[in-house]
Amino acid sequence: MRKIKKISRERAERIARGHACEHCREYSYKKVTVKEAAKEHQKEFNEAWHATMTCGVCGHIQEMGIDPEGDVVYVG
Repeated sequence: MRKIKKISRERAERIARGHACEHCREYSYKKVTVKEAAKEHQKEFNEAWHATMTCGVCGHIQEMGIDPEGDVVYVG
């Protein structure tokens, strides 16, 4: 089994910004925070990065999990 290199924080932020707001479907965010996933999320969801985004249009706050390859694991 080969080890997969984790994407960079900057790449994870670009992925998060490229995802539409779940509430109003706009792509404008006034705040995006990306940090390493908690140990529990790494084990349960195979999450490498955890993003918290605040929509610049409607103010909706959503969270996103991104795996080591850059795929979105969940949005909520």
